[in-house]
Amino acid sequence: MGKQLSKQQKNAQVVPFLQDGQYYYNKGLKAYREQNYQKASKYLQKAVDLDPMDSVKLSQLATIYTDMGKYSQSNELLSYILDELDKDMTECHYFMANNYAHLGLFQEAYKCATEYSKIDPYGEFTEENEDLIDLLTMEDDDEEPFLKDPDDLILKQDAAKSLLESSQFEEAINLLEEIVEEYPEFWSAHNNLSLAYFYVGEVEKAKQYLQTVLERNPGNLHAYCNLLVFYYYERQDDKVQEIAKVLSNVHPLIFEHRYKLGATFALVGHYPIAYRWLRSLYKQGFEGDEVFYYWLSYSAYFTGNVAFAEQMWERVIKENKDKEGSEPWNVTGDAKHRVGSMTLEERLYAIFLAIQTNNLNEIQQYQLSTVPQSQLEKEFVKFALSNNDSTDDKMISFYQIANSLFVHSEQDELFLFSFRILMKLYKDNITLQNHQGWAAALDYVWRNKTNQPISQATIASQYGTSVATVGKYAKLVKSLLP
Repeated sequence: MGKQLSKQQKNAQVVPFLQDGQYYYNKGLKAYREQNYQKASKYLQKAVDLDPMDSVKLSQLATIYTDMGKYSQSNELLSYILDELDKDMTECHYFMANNYAHLGLFQEAYKCATEYSKIDPYGEFTEENEDLIDLLTMEDDDEEPFLKDPDDLILKQDAAKSLLESSQFEEAINLLEEIVEEYPEFWSAHNNLSLAYFYVGEVEKAKQYLQTVLERNPGNLHAYCNLLVFYYYERQDDKVQEIAKVLSNVHPLIFEHRYKLGATFALVGHYPIAYRWLRSLYKQGFEGDEVFYYWLSYSAYFTGNVAFAEQMWERVIKENKDKEGSEPWNVTGDAKHRVGSMTLEERLYAIFLAIQTNNLNEIQQYQLSTVPQSQLEKEFVKFALSNNDSTDDKMISFYQIANSLFVHSEQDELFLFSFRILMKLYKDNITLQNHQGWAAALDYVWRNKTNQPISQATIASQYGTSVATVGKYAKLVKSLLP
């Protein structure tokens, strides 16, 4: 005989593990209330799979996508609801307008917002919708200030982003200037253009674009974050502390803004607040890129969360094996952000000095860092790692001018001044083959500029070139002075 069932077992009910869409919907709502958006989206997706014609579940999933910053995916669901399931779910028009506004597609946002006000003038989101319309139209009372061609902007924006991410700053500048001219209210382009100019050494022009954003779009988070980075690079510590204090009191709702805030604080070495933002994004299921995990690992390590930092670094290496060797535990003391706080000319000078001392490890470490590098820097690093064995005549001349200065002077300020001028000459494709002539002219102009007057004849003699050559190149150097 088999074993007798206990009384408790006899009374127990057998419940098959077969859950319906409502079960996963409720689980998703619970995760959503806990701000675990990744888990919430997975449960809601499962609910939608089981009840594909349920517009409420689809709408809730679209809302979660919005909170995750997946605005296009959210709008795909909302469009599907209106087109295929329930055209009377009018609030979808407002949700779509809000998503389009976040994407910078203001014309589409306006269309959706006005459609909502037309078909449901007393709807649940009437007040918020009116505020959105006011925001979209406040810049121009006479004509629509919207995008001429949203698809055109999307293509150009994506192309500009790719150029920035690959450090092709000159190309990015050309495209972003085109975007700014065609879409003057598209603040993201202004911010990216400002960054591009900063990374090629044109700091004042970079600040001008940021100033435009902050004057015409006060409170723009990306602009303030970029300004914090600029002051950090310029070593204006008082300004860094001032802006960091302001930003530490900001609590954005949008994932993209939280990421920007966390990455910015990490870059300037404010690791505790950086870790708080980046860690919270990770816990909520944010699927970041290589840079996200890089800064999360750094902020974790420098706040004492070593095990988690190691775990996140595995994600970095999974995305980019070239980052091996740049782990946060391999960067110690004040050196952890030494490169990141340098101006462009200081970084070029550092690369040059590393060549002179044959310190290739330092150059390789810089090559692996997340510091954005201009095309000139990348070419200079490539030249350095080739042991000066290069077929790039332009880069050879660039180096030899600096080398000629090195033979005749040990003044750091002369080199910083010279690299500032040389990168402009390099950018403008001006011939640099007369190494001694250019070096002599740079030395001559710098000395006279810093109240160390010297004659052209004396400097020409020191560098083994003619007075006429010094005069010719000195005139060109002076034309590039601010």
